Amino acid sequence: MEAVHKRNAARLRAILAARGWPGASLVGEDGEEAAWLIVQHAIGEPDFMRLSLRLLHRAVERGEAPAWQATMLEDRIRTLEGRPQLFATQLEPDQEGRLRPCRTEDPDGVEERRRAVGLEPLAERLARASREREPTPADRERFEREHQEWLRRVGWRTEPSGA
Repeated sequence: MEAVHKRNAARLRAILAARGWPGASLVGEDGEEAAWLIVQHAIGEPDFMRLSLRLLHRAVERGEAPAWQATMLEDRIRTLEGRPQLFATQLEPDQEGRLRPCRTEDPDGVEERRRAVGLEPLAERLARASREREPTPADRERFEREHQEWLRRVGWRTEPSGA
C-alpha cells in the first residue's frame, strides 16, 4: 500500500504544481474528493501534506472544495505532528479497541467547530465508531515506540522518542 500511496502522491504533486488544487469545477466533485483522499493517505510525506492543506484551504475559500475536507486534513496533520487536533476527526483505539478521538484542543468547543464546517456531531460519529473495533497491538509499548521512531524518520517529529 505504501507504494500505491507514493505513486498517487507523486501524480497529484505534479497536478498541484501545474494547476493548484484540482477543484470541483476542474475535475468534478468525485475527482476533487479523490485528490483529498490521496493526500489523506500520504502520511509518509509531511511536506506534501502541508502544501496540500494550504492549497486545499484556498480551494475551500473559492468554493471549489468542502470545508470538512480541509478540517479533516488539518486534524490529521496536527496529530501526526504531535499536536492536539481541532475538530476531533482523527480517532484511535483505546485498550479494548474502541475508537475514541485523539487528543483534542478545547474539547468544550469541538461541537461548535464541527458544526461550522458541516461535520456531524461528535456523539453521532462516536456512536458509529462504537460498532467498529480496531485490533490492538499485543505489545502496545513496542508499537508506540516504533510509531514514534517512524514519525521522526519521515519528518513529522524532530524530538527524540519519549520527549
